[in-house]
Amino acid sequence: MQTENDYDKEVYNGDVGFVTAIDPVIGELRIGFDGRDIAYLFGELDQVSLAYATTIHKSQGSEYPVVIIPVTTQHYAMLQRNLLYTGVTRGKRLVTLLGQRKAVMIAVKNVSGRRRWSKLREWLNEASLQLGKS
Repeated sequence: MQTENDYDKEVYNGDVGFVTAIDPVIGELRIGFDGRDIAYLFGELDQVSLAYATTIHKSQGSEYPVVIIPVTTQHYAMLQRNLLYTGVTRGKRLVTLLGQRKAVMIAVKNVSGRRRWSKLREWLNEASLQLGKS
């Protein structure tokens, strides 16, 4: 998984690829991202990490064929509706919630996550007023 944006290579934070080649002689590893082979010198490998499993936070903006989400009461602080929604919507074909029904119910009912102050409503109202003037 690419862990930071690299505009020169055209790979971005959260992109997932597969190692296609390693050349220890020239010190290069190649990763295939959506059919494009990207070369990394060994000194650039801090830009990628193994992604056998990843967090919901890191998966934002990406989709995966299969998503398995552990949902247990042991991680009570993480049981939030917005996190569960984000995790579930990452799956393209199959999403499995693995854990306790009670934990899923707690997450679904918990809307106490941080409120976002985007000013979107204000901007839309301003835009609407501007359109009304023209």
